[in-house]
Amino acid sequence: MATYQELYDLRNNDALRNRIAVAAVVSAEGLLSGTPTADEASWAYGVVGNPNGAANTILNLVLASNKSASVSAITGATDDLLQTSVDAVVSGLIIGSN
Repeated sequence: MATYQELYDLRNNDALRNRIAVAAVVSAEGLLSGTPTADEASWAYGVVGNPNGAANTILNLVLASNKSASVSAITGATDDLLQTSVDAVVSGLIIGSN
């Protein structure tokens, strides 16, 4: 289990943040390729326009939702597992953006 200090420090892990940014754009593309609601489209276009800004917010939520994992498990997560974690927080962000 990562300590809160370790989770905080992971916020500055460039490689993890970059992967989160890509996963956020993948989530946005998934929404836009379907029939998004107005809120989903707004959120998705915001992410596509500023993936690094979105990554900061999403990273915080992904870290919190994986607080029981070790630092090595978090940083070593496969792309698929990371995408699942990002997708899991996206709906809350869309709802919370209203």
